[in-house]
Parts: sequence; structure tokens; C-alpha cells
Amino acid sequence: MTKEEDKKEMWSMDDLISLTNEIQTSEVSFRKKGFSFQYCELTEKEEPNLEVKDDLSEAEKNAYYMEIGTGRVKCMLDKANNMNPEGATASGENWGKLPSTLRFMIANEIMGVESEVTENFTTG
Repeated sequence: MTKEEDKKEMWSMDDLISLTNEIQTSEVSFRKKGFSFQYCELTEKEEPNLEVKDDLSEAEKNAYYMEIGTGRVKCMLDKANNMNPEGATASGENWGKLPSTLRFMIANEIMGVESEVTENFTTG
């Protein structure tokens, strides 16, 4: 093990469980301005429940998984917004009205996806 691995912090069960009742805030930069939002981790019971049909084409399955991911993000936003209405910005209700690039950035931030959006997506 390296010295860095020795210093690695580990989650406790209590800390992980508490995340499902803790509002998290984040910010993304969109077109040279910041956009703040809040979200909350979900428990399994709170996850959107959609069943995948076996007879779907690959393209249909991919679209379906995108729908599941979008539903999950909207649930995470709405859960935090219900817990803290004063901090609400993005929500399941206004999600479809937001610019798609901003939605992509918010979803990536919430889901912990580390990616850089190229200048083509952030300018204009």
C-alpha cells in the first residue's frame, strides 16, 4: 500500500444512511454564469420504478435507461426541494424547460460523473 492509500477515508454506515436525509447543494457553470441547485440521495423505496421489457431493441433500451436516469435526477431534486422549499431552483416540474446542456451538466454533477463539456456545448 502507498501512503496515500493508508490515509484513505472510509464511509461509516451511519454517515451513508444520513445522506438520504441530508440536502446537498452544488453549482455548475453554464455560459459563464453559475447555477446552484440542491438534491438529496434516495433510498431504494424512493427510486423511480420502471421495468425493462426484454423485447426492446438496443436503441429502445438505451432510451429507456436515459428515461430512468432522468427520473432519478428529478426525484433527487424534488426530494431536496420538498425538504427545503426556499432553496429550490431546478425541479422535476421545470426540468423539461431548462436548456438540455444545463440539464446534462446538473445530472452529471448529481450522479458523480466527472466529465468536461466541450466549448461547443457551453458557448453560444
